[in-house]
Amino acid sequence: MARRGNRTINLPAPYLKRVWLDPSQVRDREAYPFCLPIFPDDFELSFDSPITIIVGENGTGKSTILEGIAALAGYDDAGGGKGYKPVDHSEAREEMGGQLSKALRASWLPKITNGWFFRAESFFSVARYLDKAARDAGQVGPDFLSHSHGEGFLRFFEERCQRQGIFIFDEPESALSPARQIEFLKLLRRMEDSRICQVIMATHSPMLMAYPNARLLRLGKYGLEPVTVEQTDHYRLMREFCVDPRGFVEATLGGVGEGIP
Repeated sequence: MARRGNRTINLPAPYLKRVWLDPSQVRDREAYPFCLPIFPDDFELSFDSPITIIVGENGTGKSTILEGIAALAGYDDAGGGKGYKPVDHSEAREEMGGQLSKALRASWLPKITNGWFFRAESFFSVARYLDKAARDAGQVGPDFLSHSHGEGFLRFFEERCQRQGIFIFDEPESALSPARQIEFLKLLRRMEDSRICQVIMATHSPMLMAYPNARLLRLGKYGLEPVTVEQTDHYRLMREFCVDPRGFVEATLGGVGEGIP
């Protein structure tokens, strides 16, 4: 059950139903990210499943979309949850999600601001902040940083993602082995079965893309389109590799280094 104030909302996820661009709020069409072809005046993204997965090549705007949605939900666009501002933006690679969010409009049922925005590159800044905050309060900290990279990710997911809310994952597979990705899939299933978690995720992992019941969207040069995992370039590439690993790598590297003494 979701709660809004003192009133219980007996509605299952997804809570965020739709986001769209308000052209009147775009001050400079030449400025990033509004200059990207994926953001025409009629840009919109609807959510009809508790789990939405976005795939696409680097640089197409996946992270910027997630940052914009995170900012709409009240999260820091560098990662974290509502009220968490642990990341030093002066060293951040991008701060474009906040700019995008100013021109985005959203439809909620109901408005949910509980949850978390996970970004792989800012995980350790967030984890260090949470560990220190617990110690400063005289509590036993979650101690995320005493584990390996992948184990720390999974422990963090297990602790933070069992509650009601909207959870945004930007490439969670970055530190997960194939076996750990299977554990993450199991976590997604528990989140879906709870009926109180909405997940919006960007990934390059065909294993995560294949999650049953998720809405899979491919972000190309000119926008979003629904696809199956078999239609993604990521899956096709990995399939070719698995059929003949040595031959695939040799063909990929063909000509590289030739002529060098």
